Amino acid sequence: MSLSTFKKFGLGLGLGLPAGWFIAQTAWWATKLARIDPAVTLAQHVNRGEPGSRSLADRETDQYVMRHTVEDGLERITYIPKVRKHVTPILMQHGMFHSAWCWQWWQALFAEWGWESVAVSLPGHGASPTQRQIELCTLDYYLGFLKAEVDRFEQPPVLMGHSMGGALAQWYLKYCGDLPATVLVAPWVSHSAILDGMPLLLSLDPVLLPLVSLAWSSNPWIRSPERAARLFITEGALVSPEELHDHLGPESSLVVFQHNPPFWSPPDDVRTPLLWLTGEQDATISVAGATRSAEFYQAAHLIVPEAGHNLMMEQSYWETARSIVDWLEPLELP
Repeated sequence: MSLSTFKKFGLGLGLGLPAGWFIAQTAWWATKLARIDPAVTLAQHVNRGEPGSRSLADRETDQYVMRHTVEDGLERITYIPKVRKHVTPILMQHGMFHSAWCWQWWQALFAEWGWESVAVSLPGHGASPTQRQIELCTLDYYLGFLKAEVDRFEQPPVLMGHSMGGALAQWYLKYCGDLPATVLVAPWVSHSAILDGMPLLLSLDPVLLPLVSLAWSSNPWIRSPERAARLFITEGALVSPEELHDHLGPESSLVVFQHNPPFWSPPDDVRTPLLWLTGEQDATISVAGATRSAEFYQAAHLIVPEAGHNLMMEQSYWETARSIVDWLEPLELP
């Protein structure tokens, strides 16, 4: 049965408008990202958060003190061991949608083992108020805040980054310099987040790209507790899908596009000791891509059996944290 001219026109219009929208939007994203120079962004970085400090919570146990604050517009959760074994602190950087809360289980363990840790929330995440429209946030913008956090410490920290935070750790090593050690927790792969992760995401959620295009953000990734859980955790995790979803927030799409050529290429002269952690059942990062990336950076690579993307809240959280400490100890950090 042949289509009438009117139906052909309607079909063409129905397909052409969404395609045209997507092409125009992608061109806008590419143009914006092509104009960015991370060195300039870092030089011009300004924290526009409200000055001052307020306490959100404090807790003390026999082994550590926990302080939860918002200082100059940035949320920080600090665990201070009562018996400190190292002067070197650990700085923890969250990934997309997440905030400082996601590190709480590991922070308690590291404190019990003598390590001070600080988890910080980027602007617009957790209790850190928005400083820029979230849809316009980029990795170089976030990197300015990460560098400022590193610079706050008298003793250079071990940097621990999860997912997008792991990408930011790679950006730090390229644009800011080396550190005593870096732990990459289910990070975006070294060369292209889209080539590695997008096929996995689309296999789970075939309508994701059109929804992201319409929303101008990554929020459709986590549009329900079930969707969020499928991406980040496995059955038996320390949080339920509903608890996880309640703690997640909005995120930019630009960050995903930016960690790809031609806007990004990984550094080939990293001297920082690196540990790369991969969840065997990660729904967003392929084991093959993670393995190639670890080999590129000459990083120690640990594949955590039966674990999902959020390694710090999986059933094996204790064993994974212990593996990190076992890797750090031989480095003989102060």
